[in-house]
Amino acid sequence: MTALADVLAARALELVSIPSESGHEEAIREHVLGLVPATWTAEFAGDEAFLLAPPRRTGLPLVVLAAHWREPRLRSTDGLLLPRRIARLLDSPALPFAARLASLAVTVVVSVALVAGADTARNPVASVVYVWLWVGVAFASMALGPVWRVLNPLRLLHAGLTRLVRIDPDLALLPYRAGLWPAAAGLAAFTWVELVAEDNTSLPFLRLLVLAFVAVSVLGSAVFGRVWFERADPFEVWSRVLGLLSPLGRRADGRWVLRTPLHGVGELRGQPGLVAVVSVMLGSTAYDGFSANLSWATFVQTSPVAAPVLKTATLLAFFAAVAASLALAAAVSARLAGLGAGAWLRLTSDLAPSLVPIAGGYVVAHYWSLGVYQGQLTVALLSNPLGQGADVFGLARLTPSAALIAPTLVATIQATSIVLGHLLGVVAAHERAVAVLPRRAAVAGQVPLVVVMLGYTLGGLTLLFTP
Repeated sequence: MTALADVLAARALELVSIPSESGHEEAIREHVLGLVPATWTAEFAGDEAFLLAPPRRTGLPLVVLAAHWREPRLRSTDGLLLPRRIARLLDSPALPFAARLASLAVTVVVSVALVAGADTARNPVASVVYVWLWVGVAFASMALGPVWRVLNPLRLLHAGLTRLVRIDPDLALLPYRAGLWPAAAGLAAFTWVELVAEDNTSLPFLRLLVLAFVAVSVLGSAVFGRVWFERADPFEVWSRVLGLLSPLGRRADGRWVLRTPLHGVGELRGQPGLVAVVSVMLGSTAYDGFSANLSWATFVQTSPVAAPVLKTATLLAFFAAVAASLALAAAVSARLAGLGAGAWLRLTSDLAPSLVPIAGGYVVAHYWSLGVYQGQLTVALLSNPLGQGADVFGLARLTPSAALIAPTLVATIQATSIVLGHLLGVVAAHERAVAVLPRRAAVAGQVPLVVVMLGYTLGGLTLLFTP
């Protein structure tokens, strides 16, 4: 067993530590392609843009960091310092001020379209809600960090009202003790609206949806203060969790640095509701891919059970499957580590952050085409919010470019994002395991979670490449 662990660890370290000098790129490509079964790569066998090199192995090798990573390595002092000019720009109050002005401008235009616009496909509200707010914020957060904290118009409304009446924005009628559970419930509700609800793009439905969300947010922030947005707002939590994968971050001394996604994930600690948030993030994107399967569509149409009921139950089952698999892995890990009977609950929350890279990979894989193409089209729709020929931003005639949704490019991005998400998740799990488990059991204790991650990766790739 020790010899096997040494071999697996050496292979994993070879993968994550190979320098980028000339001559090593082939080895990196070979390792990554080795993670994709031949049945998937064969589908693109004639396309060199997807197959960077012929795969020399099949199957999904188990990558375990064991022999040479025996203690936590990710530190808050790590990172490559950004040039001072860029750091000053990021710290400048003008940057968030400009971003908030842009957010308010879009909010005003969308509000006009929501209230007075026509209920047609040219109305921009549906695209803003389902593409910009959901997918665009996710992509921007993974690139730049938790951007919705800056752009959130309801947070801006709360800040403006508290300043107007001269009260502390943190003033609360009740202390907030719900953890991330409200955010998890909000994310679950939104994914149900996006993936299950009928007529979810109609204007009456969207008016009701927006009104309900605004009412809950205003009431929550009035009762609990500004902390409501940080802990309970589903889109701020969505942005904050995915923003951990951003290469931009601050070092322990507060200076801006470029860092690995692992450093951001390493900052997230177990807390109430975190497992539910991660389960919804991962389960919803998995269900999105599953629901596009032709066999599933046929089953729904022929089932005696009403389609909304069947879809809702299946979506909830995906959430539960992620949570249950993580809890089972944590329970086995706790048993292998010789921890107490109830330790698995705490361990489940401690290990949950390691699923964030996998969730990020799923988001990119499943929403890439929608985000980059429909996201461009939304700009044109916003310029003509009432559908009467206006051109508010001078972009009403913008024609979306299809270059970023070429089939080969999309297939490459999808497979790569899921595989890289898996690799980052495995390393994050190892880093967390050596931090929270007894040293003698850290290696064995992480194996159950790695096995679960392999299942997520195989499942994600299968969903992507199954018609």
